Amino acid sequence: MQTVKLFECATHEWIVFGRDPDKGEKIVDTNQYLIKTAREAVLLDPGGIELFSSMLASVVHYLPVEQITHLFASHQDPDIISSLGLWDKTLPHATLHAPWIWEGFLRHYGCNNITYKPIADEGGTFKMDGIELDFIPAHYMHSSGNFSVYDPVSKILFSGDVGGGLNGADDPLFVEDFDKHIKQIKTFHQRWMPSERAKQAWLNRVRKLDIDLLCPQHGAIYQGKDIERFLDWLEDLEVGTALRLS
Repeated sequence: MQTVKLFECATHEWIVFGRDPDKGEKIVDTNQYLIKTAREAVLLDPGGIELFSSMLASVVHYLPVEQITHLFASHQDPDIISSLGLWDKTLPHATLHAPWIWEGFLRHYGCNNITYKPIADEGGTFKMDGIELDFIPAHYMHSSGNFSVYDPVSKILFSGDVGGGLNGADDPLFVEDFDKHIKQIKTFHQRWMPSERAKQAWLNRVRKLDIDLLCPQHGAIYQGKDIERFLDWLEDLEVGTALRLS
């Protein structure tokens, strides 16, 4: 599994884990993100059950597993959080931050020890060991209860499925050819994002942020001018087009 440090300062670091060559051929490739301080850490969308052993082996290169005090699930999909039952046994002291609407569903994955802390629809601020992260509402992008995460210090936006694509394990971790990349993710966004109104609400929130890296849970990471290019592209894209198939 590739691991890349995205940001480091005196208070915290961002690390991405992805492009697992050992995943099954039919398994969707995903990106997992770790934010660590001197004493604590949070895993953003820690991945599916099939990824747990690879994730655990990768994470312990950066910190003792006991230092992971928080998990975050942007929504309920299995590629994001079906590993919860195994993390529940590994991190019984941890807290899971996830949309309130999905608690009864996420507990099916196993949540007997970890504390479930529901996120209200309007989002909010998450504080950990001196740093603050913002939970940005991203409802219906694509899940009915969904959040992005913004770090104002690193200027990193974890966007969940927004901006993502179904890339392979050999694809680059950062967008290198925007025009080529955008063609690869067009169908994904048209099919998985159901609402023009929700899309515009998310864009209105995100355009107010100062972003250096836009980090999706699938596919490649956007940086520099490609961030604004992606936001402009998404604004012009008609979503919810799968209705035409019926």
